[in-house]
Amino acid sequence: MHSDGQISPENLMSLEAYAKWRKAHQPEMVALRCLRSVPLGEHLRVQFENEATVRYQIQEMLRIEKIFEEDGILQEIAAYAPLVPMGHQWKATLLLGYPDAQERQRELAKLVGVASRVFVEVEGHPRVYAIADEDLVRETATKTSAVHFLRFELDAAMAAFVQAGAAVRLGCDHTHYPAHTDVAAPTLASLAGDFNRA
Repeated sequence: MHSDGQISPENLMSLEAYAKWRKAHQPEMVALRCLRSVPLGEHLRVQFENEATVRYQIQEMLRIEKIFEEDGILQEIAAYAPLVPMGHQWKATLLLGYPDAQERQRELAKLVGVASRVFVEVEGHPRVYAIADEDLVRETATKTSAVHFLRFELDAAMAAFVQAGAAVRLGCDHTHYPAHTDVAAPTLASLAGDFNRA
């Protein structure tokens, strides 16, 4: 899959070309997404994005919706391209999963503000809280959404520590959902690569 940091109609595959590519490469893309997905407690999952995962998501949407005209392609790029991290950023999709509809309704009402309470903590550095939902409002005063987009802005020292192998903790300190986990080394190695593009 093409990769140069900029996603444009010119460097996306046609539906026909992607269908062939997908047959050979879908397992590795699923594995990459799995590698970059970190569960946070029982009901939250943070899916860290990079250019490859975002490009894959766009191609999948074009395939599913059978979009081949430029206007439609540009709309999909506009929706997903902002999730490609730049500089010392991590960008992620936050997914809140409650299979039971009644429980989901009840919990989403209790978890207003949860997205901005998600943090990363690089060993030896202060917590960095997520900047949430810059694209559009995803919650009301009485209910949050099951999907949020997050941006973590790390400084150069934090990025250097991560690239040198420092431990990173992912957490949430929302009153109704306290949780944290250490990011596994293979996942962290993949995330360290996100800092290479300025």
